[in-house]
Amino acid sequence: MASDLFYREGIRAVGIDRIILESGVVKSSFYRNFASKDDLVAAYLEYHEDLNAKDLEEVQLQHPNSSAMQLHALIDRFVEKMKTPGYRGCPFVNTTVEFPDSSHQNHIRAVKGTEENWNRIARLAEEAGAARPFEMAELLRMLCNGAIMLSYMKKSDFNPDIFSRAAHTLVDSHLFSWTVTRKDD
Repeated sequence: MASDLFYREGIRAVGIDRIILESGVVKSSFYRNFASKDDLVAAYLEYHEDLNAKDLEEVQLQHPNSSAMQLHALIDRFVEKMKTPGYRGCPFVNTTVEFPDSSHQNHIRAVKGTEENWNRIARLAEEAGAARPFEMAELLRMLCNGAIMLSYMKKSDFNPDIFSRAAHTLVDSHLFSWTVTRKDD
């Protein structure tokens, strides 16, 4: 309940009383589980960290012998999410925007969550044979974040398939350049 509200409307826009009302939870039960709204936000971010890890596990199971295919499958999953009604971008990015103070615990937790996700992708790029896996992951992150912002700004005119082509091309170019470099060694 809270996760959906936070994602759909924003963390700061949704109060604890509304969460309690809409979830039907008794206020005392809520506060036994979450001492503060920040504790609830931490659980929200942890939930999204788990979803990212699950996405990676699923593509690894689908393509157990090809890290390159796993990277491409992650891009395809992201594109599908972008096409769903109510898509509001990355919960971690959204949280850092709502909590711009870099010393705030919600900001810190959101940065940690996104860093863990992109580090996993960099390791996957390394396994796939990218010459500069962390650079590739960082370029892919910039492309993803740019697509997220365009999806906000352009709304119904945004075409996630253009992002898809760019992201797949980026991955292929990094994997192909590694192949060429290795043959020349």
